[in-house]
Amino acid sequence: MTVESTAARKPRRSSKRVSAKKPPAEQTELVQLLTPEGERVEHSEYSIDLSHDELRGLYRDMVMTRCFDAEATTLQRQGELGLWASLLGQEAAQIGSARALRDDDYVFPTYREHGVAWCRGVDPTNLLGMFRGVNNGGWDPNSNNFHLYTIVIGSQTLHATGYAMGVAKDGADSAVIAYFGDGASSQGDVNEAFTFSAVYNAPVVFFCQNNQWAISEPTERQTRVPLYQRAQGFGFPGVRVDGNDVLACLAVTKAAVERARRGEGPTLVEAFTYRMAAHTTNDDPSKYRNEDEYESWKSKDPIERFRTYLSNEGIADQDYLDAVEAEAEQLGKRVRDAVRTMPDPDTMAIFENVYADGHALVDEERAQFAAYQASFAEEGN
Repeated sequence: MTVESTAARKPRRSSKRVSAKKPPAEQTELVQLLTPEGERVEHSEYSIDLSHDELRGLYRDMVMTRCFDAEATTLQRQGELGLWASLLGQEAAQIGSARALRDDDYVFPTYREHGVAWCRGVDPTNLLGMFRGVNNGGWDPNSNNFHLYTIVIGSQTLHATGYAMGVAKDGADSAVIAYFGDGASSQGDVNEAFTFSAVYNAPVVFFCQNNQWAISEPTERQTRVPLYQRAQGFGFPGVRVDGNDVLACLAVTKAAVERARRGEGPTLVEAFTYRMAAHTTNDDPSKYRNEDEYESWKSKDPIERFRTYLSNEGIADQDYLDAVEAEAEQLGKRVRDAVRTMPDPDTMAIFENVYADGHALVDEERAQFAAYQASFAEEGN
């Protein structure tokens, strides 16, 4: 599946916009090292110096991640997965931030960090096993320093803060990064994590992917100032970066984790990006987003932008780009084959781990569900 065909996929959108007027503060400056046209620019505080191999590697990471994401979406539509949360449009934010980390840094993700998981060496098929319901996460967090996906909105920021406090007490110089979305920033858990991390000077980076929609709620329904400015009220710095610029995301995250390692405490990074697909595969964004907004952000596609830069600078030729596409196709095939050979989930397993010693109500619910399941067989379905 080519990058172009995947990026072109879009749901039907309504022409009506159901949202409040954006506050003037939303027009604040972004940290940007690569324009939407693919031109390299300099920034007074943040810079990055990568080899050609490293630059090509970033491109490969984004393409492979997008292909995997598209395959997962298709597999869910075919009934192979129960649900899928796409990262389409957020590849630069995830790959750039993840490649700024060291192996001994620890990552606490949400449920959409497929690109970060890729960079940490987690097998993509393990992610799909969870969404198919055949495993409880599918990987050992300590093998890759990548925690299990967290479905409860915002709770992983508290886990990350506690872990970072432990890192500091152990005297280690590693850093911790917690990923969350703009919607999670309204949760009490996130704000409590900000408080604890600041008071205890925890070596943690809060990386907020602001894709501007918490399901159907726009960001301006959650905050009257840019999200990164919230950090000031808790006593640590915040910065807003162009979330569709992989170089800027890498540079800003690298500076934040290095600051954490020096014992200077937390940083909030707001990656200002856009969710090109639905919130999850059970969402219909045509009910709350309009065509003009989508088209505006489509022109800022992070992969198209970076490919233009690599091509114009002679860093990647057509042979390399074609080779990456071919490799992505092979990944897609591997993912399809793996999912289709996975066992079906055990529909009764949900009742087995509620109470250690059993419970009368759970037993009753188990019996009711078993009878419901048996009714299909009786009808010959």
